[in-house]
Formats: sequence, C-alpha cells, structure tokens
Amino acid sequence: MEALSSIWQFSVFPLTVFHSSAGEICAFKIHGQELPFEAVVLNKTSGEGRLRARSPIDCELQKEYTFIIQAYDCGAGPRETAWKKSHKAVVHIQVKDVNEFAPTFKEPAYKAVVTEGKIYDSILQVEAVDEDCSPQYSQICNYEIVTTDVPFAIDRNGNIRNTEKLSYDKQHQYEILVTAYDCGQKPAAQDTLVQVDVKPVCKPGWQDWTKRIEYQPGSGSMALFPSIHLEMCDGAVSSLQIVAELQTNYIGKGCDRETYSEKSLQKLCGASSGIIDLLPSPSAATNWTAGLLVDSSEMIFKFDGRQGAKIPDGIVPKNLTDQFTITMWMKHGPSPGVRAEKETILCNSDKTEMNRHHYALYVHNCRLVFLLRKDFDQADTFRPAEFHWKLDQICDKEWHYYVINVEFPVVTLYMDGATYEPYLVTNDWPIHPSHIAMQLTVGACWQGGEVTKPRFAQFFHGSLASLTIRPGKMESQKVISCLQACKEGLDINSLESLGQGIKYHFNPSQSILVMEGDDIGNINRALQKVSYINSRQFPTAGVRRLKVSSKVQCFGEDVCISIPEVDAYVMVLQAIEPRITLRGTDHFWRPAAQFESARGVTLFPDIKIVSTFAKTEAPGDVKTTAPKSEVLEEMLHNLDFCDILVIGGDLDPRQECLELNHSELHQRHLDATNSTAGYSIYGVGSMSRYEQVLHHIRYRNWRPASLEARRFRIKCSELNGRYTSNEFNLEVSVLHEDRVSDKEHVNHLIVQPPFLQSVHHPESRSSIRRSSVVPSIATVVIIISVCMLVFVVAMGVYRVRIAHQHFIQETEAAKESEMDWDDSALTITVNPMEKHEGPGHGEDETEGEEEEEAEEDMSSSSGSDDSEEEEEEEGTGRGRHGQNGARQAQLEWDDSTLPY
Repeated sequence: MEALSSIWQFSVFPLTVFHSSAGEICAFKIHGQELPFEAVVLNKTSGEGRLRARSPIDCELQKEYTFIIQAYDCGAGPRETAWKKSHKAVVHIQVKDVNEFAPTFKEPAYKAVVTEGKIYDSILQVEAVDEDCSPQYSQICNYEIVTTDVPFAIDRNGNIRNTEKLSYDKQHQYEILVTAYDCGQKPAAQDTLVQVDVKPVCKPGWQDWTKRIEYQPGSGSMALFPSIHLEMCDGAVSSLQIVAELQTNYIGKGCDRETYSEKSLQKLCGASSGIIDLLPSPSAATNWTAGLLVDSSEMIFKFDGRQGAKIPDGIVPKNLTDQFTITMWMKHGPSPGVRAEKETILCNSDKTEMNRHHYALYVHNCRLVFLLRKDFDQADTFRPAEFHWKLDQICDKEWHYYVINVEFPVVTLYMDGATYEPYLVTNDWPIHPSHIAMQLTVGACWQGGEVTKPRFAQFFHGSLASLTIRPGKMESQKVISCLQACKEGLDINSLESLGQGIKYHFNPSQSILVMEGDDIGNINRALQKVSYINSRQFPTAGVRRLKVSSKVQCFGEDVCISIPEVDAYVMVLQAIEPRITLRGTDHFWRPAAQFESARGVTLFPDIKIVSTFAKTEAPGDVKTTAPKSEVLEEMLHNLDFCDILVIGGDLDPRQECLELNHSELHQRHLDATNSTAGYSIYGVGSMSRYEQVLHHIRYRNWRPASLEARRFRIKCSELNGRYTSNEFNLEVSVLHEDRVSDKEHVNHLIVQPPFLQSVHHPESRSSIRRSSVVPSIATVVIIISVCMLVFVVAMGVYRVRIAHQHFIQETEAAKESEMDWDDSALTITVNPMEKHEGPGHGEDETEGEEEEEAEEDMSSSSGSDDSEEEEEEEGTGRGRHGQNGARQAQLEWDDSTLPY
C-alpha cells in the first residue's frame, strides 16, 4: 500500500535524551489522545529512542500532527512513580502525499444544445476533482478531448467550444469523450460523455407532423397529427387561432357522399313520396337524358351551352299546386361573353304559338332567379313572380346543393343546408288561360312562338345532378340536411379532454374546424385530437388535401409572429371491392294451367344473393416459396336496385304480366316500377331484403297455349351501379297437356326393358318362305336387321332413361320451391324406331313393317289398358301413313335437350 509505506517513512526518527550519569532512560511517553504514534527506547544508557507509527497514516485524513513527548529514567525502585521525567518536548509531524487517486468527473455525462451557424466561446464546462491531499496531486491541470475529428476544443478549465459553425442538415448531434489530468499527469479513471445537440435556426412553426396520412376504409375516426406541437422560439403570445381545413371539393359533388340514385337517397333520408327525377339515368323508360353529356359514375350531367332536354308529357303534372319543392346539385362559374344571357336550368314554356314562361329556374349574372307565373283567376292583380338570390357560391365553380321550397307567395332557398331569403321579389300579372300545350325542358328553354322555327334558347353552362321536383309538398329542414350531408369530414376525439380555455367551431359540412386559446400547450393537445372520419363502407379513394393555418397575437400587438401553413393530405385507400353473385334455379317447367292461375308462376323461389371479397392468405410454412392463396370471405352490405328484364321481346300487357304485392315492398322499405320491359326494385336495403322480395315475383300468362318458354334476367347493383352482380338468366318452359300424355307412353316403354327380347316378326317369316331358294342370304339379312333394331332400341331406351331421371330431379326441385302440381305421369315422347318410307315395296318395306310391329309388341308388353289404346291409335296412324306414302324413309332423333 502506498499510503502505508509513506507513513512508516516519516513516522520514525531517533530521539536523544541527555541524562545524569547515575541513571538510565527507561521510557518515552507521548501526551495526547488516540495518536497513531509510539516512542520506543533504542539505548537506555545513551537515551536514544525512535518515534514510529502504530497504524497507517493517511494524508487525505490528516495532513500534520503536533504532540508532546517526555522521557523517564529508571528511578530508584521498580515502581514507575519513583521514575523521574524530563522536561516536555513538542513534536510536529507533517504527512507527505503520494499521487494515489485519479481524477473523477462530477457528472457521468454532460449535454448541451446549440443553434446552427454560431461560434460559441463556451458551449458547456466539464469539471473533474482529485481526492489527493497535496496541491500537486489534488489539482486538475489539464482536460483533453479523446474523440478525434470533431469540431470542438477544450481549455484547461474544462470549457468546451466549437471550432467551426455547426450545421443541422449536416449532423443533428455530436457525442464526444473528454478526460482530465491532475498535476501529476495522472489521467481520469473514466472518461465522461459530452452530447451536443444541434438545432436549426429557430423558425416559428408546427413540428412533428406527417405530410401523407393514409386512411384505411372502415377504420373509423383516425387522428391526423398525434404528435404535432408549435415551436414559438421562446416568444410570448397572448392568444392563438388555428383553422384546419379539409379540401374535398374535387371529390364527387364537393365531398364524399353516398352515390345512390336520387330516388334511393330521398327514401333513405325519409323524404316524402312523389318525387320526380328530371335527370335520371338514361334507359328505355327515361330516354330524354340519352343525348346529354354524363359522367355515369356520379350521374353528373354536363351542359356546354348547346344542349337541352325535353321532359315527356305526363312525367310532371301541369298543376304543381301552391306547394312544391325543387332540388338540385349545381356547379357553375362565370362564363365569359354570356353575362347578359339567361342560363336556364329548368323551364316550363308554351310548346307552340306563344313564348310564355309559366315557371323557370335560371342563372343570370351570377344570380339565381326563380320565375313563377300563376294562372289567371278571379283576382286579376299583381302577384310575386320573380325571386332573386345573389350569392357568391353561384359562380364559384364548386358544387352546392340547392333546395327551393315554394309555399306561394313565400319562396325559400336552402343552399348547403343554410337558409336564404330572396333579396329581390318582383311582381307580374297572372297568365291568362289558353289551350296551348306546355313543354318542360332542362338545360335550356323551349321557344315555341315568336320564331320561324321552334327551338331551344337560353342554354345553361355548367353541371347539374339530382334535379328533382316534388309537386304538392315541401321538404323539411331535416330531410334537406340529410340529402346534402357529407360522409367524410373532420372530427375531434374526446371532446371532454380538450382542456379549459379552448373554443372550437365546425362549419355545417365539418370540413373546416376553428380553434382558439391562449395557452400553447392546450392548443397543441387540442390539435393532436383532430381526426378524419369517413362513414361510407366503400368511400371514394383518392387524395384529400389538408391545411392548417395559424394566427398568433402577442401582448399589445395585433399579429406578431407569422406561422407557416401545414400542408398535408389524407390518402383514402381503395376499399375492398365486393363480388355480388346471384344463384338459383335457372331453368324449370310448369304446366300451362299454372300460368293461367291467379297466382301465376313464382320465378325466383330459391334465389340467393351473396357478396364476397378476395382475401390473400400467406402459406402456413414461412420457409416455403409457394404463392399466396386467395380465400373468398362473405361480406354484408346494401343494394340499391335489382332489375328483372324480359328477354326475347317485351311483355304483351293483353295476355301476360309480372306481379308483386306492394305489401312485400312496403314492409321492407323498398319501391318498384313495372313496365312491359320488366320489373325494377329500388331503394337502399340489405341483400336479405332484396332476396325476400325477389322470392315473391310472379309471372302470369292468360294465353299460354302458344307459349313455349319465357326468359328473364336479373342484375343487382350497389351504389348506383358502382358494383354490379352477375347477370342471372332464367328460362321458364310451358308444359302443355298433349305433351304430358305422350310422355306417359314413353314411361311405360322405359319400365319394361326385359321384354325387348320377345319380339315377333310374322312378315319376316313369310318373306323367308318366299325366299327359300337362297335361305342362307335371307337369314343373314334378318339377323343383321334384328341386331340393328335391338341396338337402336337399346340406345333409345338408354337416352330416354337419362332424360327421365333428369326430368325427375328437376320436378323434385320444383316441388321444393312450393310448386304444387302432380308430375307422376309426366313423360317425354321419343320414338327412335319410327321410319317413314316412300311408295316402294320389297325388303325395305318388310323391314319397316317389322320395326313397327316390334314397337307394337314392346308397347303391348306393359299389359296396361292405356298402352293397348295407344297401340290401336298407333296402328291407325301407321295405316294412314301407308295410304299417304309421302314421308321419307329416315330415322329422326332429337337429343338436343338430353344430358350426356
């Protein structure tokens, strides 16, 4: 031990005491308490002694000692009390230090933050200490950076500085090791770590947010900025306003809405019945929109200033009454060069002779105008006729939802759910009655008079969708809000935890959120709870831009700091696409009497509607390289229509029709339209509801005698044709009574196959006797003929048996579909042995007669009375054939409908 050797080196020194010659020195005594020293006598005669340490001496515990020592002679007797002592001597001992301790740092690690682009005199100071007691070894004389190639230096006092300007882009953080040396050049036992973080030049703004935010359909409400916070660069603020805006104006009609047909949406929102769609999808029944430019995915009609559509007579009643509603989606902007021209949306004018407008809706100089000229009655006075609204949204080239509620003389406009009263109402005289027919048009106004040739005028420039009119009733505010509601928007998770002092406000479509507060921490936590939500099961995929703007107010100033905008976007991923499948019996027979009955024939008693999606599954063995397999999983969603089309010509209403009880529709909240082309069921409902309704579709025919079969086709849709099912084809054949009796005969033939061997040929035997000259040739001919006959009969019986079994299976399936009729005697008439021949005679004639006799014998072998009667009828028929002699000798066999 270095400390121990140091103590012994300095703890012993000789003591010399002068004494009388008569005595000797026997002891030395040290006066003091708990001193680590002792004195021993080396020579009693000379009085020499030594002072030594009784235990190790540590300089770090005590640097010096001072005490008193006395010497004692041996005295005259053995007792110490008789000894004489010398005078007192003062002893002062200084402990010499050795460099036994290494320097240690006061902190195990140091951390500092610097701003880029600056040179610092001192970033931070490190400090080390040494436990040695002497100034030489206890003082730190030097510090040194151990890490090489770093832009830092350290002085002898431990101050670290940067030797060059630091760049945040180049390196965000530096970690360096530092050691210390005492004045004995002993290094520190352990280096210390110094971490220097470089931060960019402070710019006020939002930190820790992601530009691209992915949204998985069906995931509910998803936080947009879970870690966002505002950096103010130590600036004090008095208040802060945040505006978050979700931009969806390029999605559909302004945002992601349900894309069902207008009728389906009206019913889904609880709108009153009787709504007339003036811009329906083009079809055979609604063909007036066929010539318009249309975006079929959203049913948006685009008018370029050269198109108009005539609404057929009878679609809209002439008298709208004093209460009615007009609704539409409109996207319109200012059109250069046509500011003075009226742009007609809807117009009801004289068809010929005159040019009176009875009612019209048009845009003029970015003003929306509704014209309503009442008919003349007993009060021939001025009445409100033109209602004007001046709104910026009319020409902002964005989609807006307009509802005009008329309760004459009051007319109210709802735009995007907000109420607007007309700023100008002008009066006019009523229209005098006349016998001139009226023409209702969309996209332009019909000018039937005052021109050489009737034509369209006042064309509309813009886009329209869901233009409807509801005579006799106004829509409620609740229905209007539902019809224009967005299915996507901003939301706030956990409103309760927003904290005190936070005020917030949403616009009606929840695309804009405004938050205000005076505490930055509360504002940060509030913005972290802002989320995006899309409630559609199949949302429109694509980008939704998201902007966050900030307005900061400092104490005593209006606006003190400019905060850059947050420019992000939400990427709505593609939803899983469903595969809608229709399954059921696709071909069956029914007797003619059932077509004529009051209930008719049920067409789709066992139809099933199933929707699936493909799910990719990885192989169970991770090591295998086998490709991933697809598994179909069933999913549930709604349908909005199913069309039943008649294939092979429209229905003749004089003798046939499709029927469905209205109660089956109403109790399932569905509607339907019926025409000679088919039946259309529509309304937003589950697949099971549509199944139940389709089970009750019936077909009736009052004159089925001339009918062989009727074919139908079903196709169902979700989201107005965005997802469609397969085309399910059904063929219903008619069984007539004469064919049923013929099939009974064939059944008897099938039941008795063993008797095919007992066949007699009387005509053949007589022919043999006549040909006795060459008996061997005749025998060969007969044997060959019989073999051929047996072979043909066996093949016919086999095919008839297969056909009969197939027919029995179909009849049993029909019975399971609640079709109550007896088919126990139902058979198929097949006669593979019939042969028609010309007037010639000889062996060919004999063979034909032999085949006919064999057929008679097989029929008679059944032993039933019915078969005997059929045999007589058959014999009579053969006699007639023999007399006429006009048919060719050939074997006919129709197996087009027989399975193999």
